[in-house]
Amino acid sequence: MSVVDLSALTGGLRELPPLSLYVHFPWCIRKCPYCDFNSHEPKNGFDEMAYVDALLRDLEYSLPEVWGRPLTNIFMGGGTPSLFSPQAMDALLAGVRARMKLHPDAEITMEANPGTFEIERFRGYREAGINRLSIGIQSFDPKHLKALGRIHDGDEAKRAVEIALTHFDNVNLDLMYALPGQTLEEALSDLNTALSYGITHLSAYHLTIEPNTLFAAQTPQNLPDDEVSADMQEAIESCLEAAGFDHYETSAFAKPGRHSRHNLNYWQFGDYVGIGAGAHGKISSHAGIVRQMRHKQPAAYLKAVADGNPLQSQQKVARADLPFEFMMNLLRLTGGFESRLFQERTGLPLALIRRQLDAAQAQGLLDADGAILRPTLKGQRFLNDLLTLFLKEGDE
Repeated sequence: MSVVDLSALTGGLRELPPLSLYVHFPWCIRKCPYCDFNSHEPKNGFDEMAYVDALLRDLEYSLPEVWGRPLTNIFMGGGTPSLFSPQAMDALLAGVRARMKLHPDAEITMEANPGTFEIERFRGYREAGINRLSIGIQSFDPKHLKALGRIHDGDEAKRAVEIALTHFDNVNLDLMYALPGQTLEEALSDLNTALSYGITHLSAYHLTIEPNTLFAAQTPQNLPDDEVSADMQEAIESCLEAAGFDHYETSAFAKPGRHSRHNLNYWQFGDYVGIGAGAHGKISSHAGIVRQMRHKQPAAYLKAVADGNPLQSQQKVARADLPFEFMMNLLRLTGGFESRLFQERTGLPLALIRRQLDAAQAQGLLDADGAILRPTLKGQRFLNDLLTLFLKEGDE
């Protein structure tokens, strides 16, 4: 098959994808040893309203790039957004609504940690317009929480879920498995405890030792081996399927109608404005796709906003990189995606990657069922091998 010259493809996007807003809150009471997110311990405290003002000014700088496009959802992540008061969140959301059109049925998610829960505070969050909570439980077992460096214990984790469900009917719990010293029975005990509350969404993550973390420098010695970890993953997936959860993304499970809209938009190669220290954004136009990153250090970010340029970096995604970038997101969806999305979201013809698609099918990593492309179970288990097929030549 002849090689397609990407430089000859001058057509852009015919339609722009859905747009969401990601807001990053960079502070945590304590940095967890496994965490590689942009989070910082506030040794001298922080001025929450000054940060909210900076976020809104940051958003204003992005408006010319997305003018007239409505927001489908908002996601507030971190760090620990629940360190901020309901008053700060109310001011932030009011400021967003004053600057952009927000879909009336928009999903507005806030991440929260059990160690920051107070009943009155979470009533205030709901009154401010937040309608979905994502709680970083990780485990209900005190010894595993201690090994992970979490600031809450098992009882606080349970109380957090109870408080959340008092005010929110759409709640996600984050759990981790393959923890130091964890057995299969203990992993399932955490899962069963979470399910006992009647939650609608659950994220189950395999503990990964990421570079530039304390665990990378001091790796725990008693991590479950690959076989035990695989048993945990299979048992968790089986249990959640039996409980009526759809395994719709590598680590995400939801009851019908409760899939995370922000994450789906992200995985479907939609657009998102990213504001806040270290926030990433992806903005499409008819001329191409641009990726952005804000300054990571909170002090540097605040100064950059005050100076009129919160961006630390911005670059246009090269056409040669678009197939891999697209697949890196879409192939995380276990149910697959409509093949038409490739051209709709990249501006490139699907024929451009026909050779790679054929190779993925031949290796048993991908199913092509009519207009749907989906990773096989083997493709899900060996996702990196599947994605490697879509790297441009020279990147392998």
